[in-house]
Order: sequence, then C-alpha cells, then structure tokens
Amino acid sequence: MATHCVNFCASSFHNKPSSSGSRSTVEKKWLGSIALDRKPKNLKLSNGCRARAALNADSIPIEIPRQWYNLIADLSIKPPPPLHPKTFEPVKPEDLSPLFPDELIKQEASAERYIDIPEEVREIYKLWRPTPLIRAKRLEKLLGTPARIYYKYEGVSPAGSHKPNTAVPQVYYNAQQGIKKVVTETGAGQWGCSLAFASSLFGLDCEVWQVRASYDQKPYRKLMMQTWGAKVHPSPSNITESGRKILLMDPSTPGSLGIAISEAVEVAAMNADTKYCLGSVLNHVLLHQTVIGEECLKQMEAIGETPDLIIGCTGGGSNFAGLSFPFIREKLDGKMSPVIRAVEPSACPSLTKGVYRYDYGDTAGMTPLMKMHTLGHDFIPDPIHAGGLRYHGMAPLISHVYELGFMEAISIPQTECFKVAIQFARSEGLIPAPEPTHAIAATIREALKCKETGEAKVILTAMCGHGHFDLPAYDNYLQGNLVDLSFEDEKLQAALSSVPNVGS
Repeated sequence: MATHCVNFCASSFHNKPSSSGSRSTVEKKWLGSIALDRKPKNLKLSNGCRARAALNADSIPIEIPRQWYNLIADLSIKPPPPLHPKTFEPVKPEDLSPLFPDELIKQEASAERYIDIPEEVREIYKLWRPTPLIRAKRLEKLLGTPARIYYKYEGVSPAGSHKPNTAVPQVYYNAQQGIKKVVTETGAGQWGCSLAFASSLFGLDCEVWQVRASYDQKPYRKLMMQTWGAKVHPSPSNITESGRKILLMDPSTPGSLGIAISEAVEVAAMNADTKYCLGSVLNHVLLHQTVIGEECLKQMEAIGETPDLIIGCTGGGSNFAGLSFPFIREKLDGKMSPVIRAVEPSACPSLTKGVYRYDYGDTAGMTPLMKMHTLGHDFIPDPIHAGGLRYHGMAPLISHVYELGFMEAISIPQTECFKVAIQFARSEGLIPAPEPTHAIAATIREALKCKETGEAKVILTAMCGHGHFDLPAYDNYLQGNLVDLSFEDEKLQAALSSVPNVGS
C-alpha cells in the first residue's frame, strides 16, 4: 500500500473561518497528493513519510502559515514587563534599540493576536516547510501500547532543527534596517548554525560565541557555521571583557549560555552596525516558532485526531512554545483540552527547581531583567550533552503560562533520555538530537502507562531536530560512559543568592 504525507496550501491557514461553501474545496487541497473529498480512514503518517519541503512530485505546491500567533493577546492576565538592568524600571523601546532592529522591538511588545509573515520570509520557509507530522507506528508496536503517538519533525530544515523558523525573520528584519552584522550565542550549535544559514541568504556577517562544552563536544556544528560564513569563538573567550572575567575566575569553565549571551551582547552594544540575535526566551522568538503549532493543528485536523497530551522539551522554550501555544489558544477557546507538559533536564531544571523572580538573561547582568523561572544567572549547569537546554532561565512567557496553570513540567535525567533515543532510532529510523530525547522519554513514559490502563490516548510530541552531529554523545552512551549529572543544593542556593530582589 502506498504511504502518504499530509500537505497543505495557504487557504487552510487563513485565520478567519471560511464559509461552508468553500470548505470542501479547502479540505480537498489540504490533502495534497491524496486529494480526497472525505477524511481518509487509513492515512499513514509514518514509515516512508518524510518531508519534501516545497513540492511533492504528484501534488499541488505546499504553502505555509501566513501569520505568526501571539499568545499574549489571548491571556486575560498579561505577563510582567522586562526591567532595565540599571534603573529596574520597565524597559522602553529605545532601551532595546542598541541590540535589536525596530520591527523586532515592536513584535517583542506586541499585543496583536496575529502578525503577518513577510513574503520574503515565507519564500525561504518553503525550503523546508511545512514539516511532517509523523505517526510513530513502529514505536507504538515496540512498546505494545494502545496510545497513538505523533511527532512533529523539525529536523528537515537546512540546519537540522526548528531554529531557522526564527533565524530567517530575525536576519530579514536586520537586513531591512541596513544592519551589516549580527552576533549571537549558541549552545549545542543548532541556533548558531541557523543564524549563519540565514545570514548567508541575506548577505550579513555573522559572529557566534559557542558554549565551550559544546564547542569541544560538537566540532561539526562549528564547521557547519563556518561553511555558511560565520566566525565562531568558544565561550568564554578572551575577546570580550565579560569573557575575560569568567576565565580569570575559572580558566577551565565549561561555559554556559548565560556567559555566551553576555559576550555577544557586549559586542553588539559597542558597534553601531551590529545587532544581537537570540535563539530562544524572548517573545518575538517564540512568536516566530508558532508556525510549528499552526501547521500541526491543520495536520491533525485533516486526519481527524485531537491530542490528549502534548509534550515538548524546554531549555529556553522556543520549540515547546512553537508547538504548544496555538494549541493553548484552542484550549482557551474551549475547542480541545489537552494536557501540555514541558520536559527539562534534571541537571538544569529551571521550571521544576527554579524560583519565579526577576533575573538577568545573561551572566554579566547586561540584559534586561525578566520575570521567569530561574536557577540564578550565575548558575553554570554541568556539561550535559543536551547543550541547547543548558540555560539558567525559562522564557518569561512560558513561565507566565506555567504560573497560570495552563501547563505542567517534569525533569528527566540524560541516561533515560539516551536509552529511549536508541529505542526511537531503532524503531522509527530517525536519530534525535539530545534535546528532544527528553520529550521522547516523557512520551514513552506516558505510552507505557496507557499500556497498563488500556487508554488509547493521542500523544503529540515535538521532535525539534536530528542528532547527526551528536553521535559522540551516543557513543558515550553505547560504551557505557554516560552518567547522570546533577547538582548540590548548595550550588543552587549560591546561584540564587545573586538574583536581584526587585519587582513583585
């Protein structure tokens, strides 16, 4: 029997409901190469369904969402504002102008429900979007579970993860404003690669500070960034004042995302032709990632499924927000009621072990203070292999949603994550990056519970990237050398002691 992917066209993403007269036409287009007038009964989303980014050989052209979704517009209680790092007063737009272009500053503070995606950005998105929604039938069979497991796979992008969803618009807006260079930090390297990729398309210079632990663990990420024209430094470095201070205190430090952010922000603030780009945490970053969830809603609707549980890994939170925020909108509208679960590493558990307070986004205290779940901006996580999750804080908007009770959070150690990653790879064929193995681990936990109870839950999980450049981590696991890393309470309390006592 032939296998099929679900493909979509632009008409399925208009945010206003279409008339009943045009519905059959729209539904027909949604199914792309299948082109059925009715819902297919046995549509296969796995075992041969992989992304052909722009066009299937036997189908109409695939298009992507026309708008990003802003969850803030639908929250009755708005998130607390960021504060100026010196005055502790709410940040004004002009305070952010040394770091960001005007349009991104507007998006950061926007209360509009939808923001149009520029056509130039949509054209680049077509290189890999829409991304496939895949049913993990072989994993289900391996587990013997009645649960139906779906994963939204973002590893088909040029950089191999979800990060280009925001890298492309960020570089686009900088280019529109005449900026010549962008700087950033990166952990595992997915974000640095994505920004390097986007910069190469728009002709901007790109400079990246990569967390030292990941710089050493993942040399091919560095080469990938360099291939796209970026200059890459291990962080902390001797190039910046903030980096030199850290090295003076601890020459062998593994680094952290907070330190790398400080270095990139320092360079951007000192050069008028340079702006800073961030790969997670901020509102405009989460906004851009909602293309994931908007696509997924339509894909699940086309096959007649509604998720009972949505699971995603969280570090700064962009991938999790990108998938879950459109579903939270539907939940607030009373259209569905899924449980939404964030999964973080036990070695860096900001949601489950941190405090909800104002804190700096970087180690040196150069960024605005944000109300978020934090382990303290001085907290340096152990060098786990999920480098993209080694951040001391959680995105303020995710923290706010968590406080409002719209989602829950758990933490899982890395040995369990790699164990299930092997199961996943040997059943579904895809080797996941270390970051989404946390979501896979939580998914398998739930699927095994369903096996015990007999519940046929629909579980939707975020598979945010492939692990092709993370094979040394898999080697460590397979050789029996991977251990779980944690921290003493004294380390956490010491880091929290530096958190400013400001705001409510």
